[in-house]
Amino acid sequence: MAYPEPLQNAINSFKKLPGIGEKSAERFALSLLDLDDDEISDFSKSIVECKNKLHRCKICGNLTDKDVCYICDDETRKKNVICVVEDYKSVFMFEKSGTFKGKYHVLNGLISPIDGIYPEDINIGSLIDRIDSNDPNAEIIIALKPSIEGETTTLYIKKIFEKKNIKVSRLSYGIPVGVDIDYLDSVTLDKALSDRKEI
Repeated sequence: MAYPEPLQNAINSFKKLPGIGEKSAERFALSLLDLDDDEISDFSKSIVECKNKLHRCKICGNLTDKDVCYICDDETRKKNVICVVEDYKSVFMFEKSGTFKGKYHVLNGLISPIDGIYPEDINIGSLIDRIDSNDPNAEIIIALKPSIEGETTTLYIKKIFEKKNIKVSRLSYGIPVGVDIDYLDSVTLDKALSDRKEI
């Protein structure tokens, strides 16, 4: 089917989003035509603001529109318990469950030599700095997906901190192999967190 060029451009833009196929992209693009001018303006403005205003927290690497994210800025949370995750999507999943009251550290990737990704390419250096300046009784909870890359990164972090006498634990193995943290339901995530194992 030959759509008018502006509509086809909108369809092509929606198809760039993960999980959006041809039919969904067509439905989304056509639905734009039902929005009034103010709604379209707000819609496009929110997309531009997401791109221009969001960046990494200078402490933990989480997504924020300020220098420091709201979690790092929250004095009521346990600063000596740090949950290490692959990306900010995992932070959002933990926060939706509402049970974790510590802080986070976002690696923004996993060690994968086959893909040319080494420890210096992800956010591990700042994790070491955080722990060195933190409570000596700190605990690191590793919440990475159970894949080869996740295991490699977990073992690397464990090796770094075993010399510093820091407790390192990981989520319990109720998580299917290869599943990303951000796809887990909150019950499974809560159980994996509460049943974490020291490594």
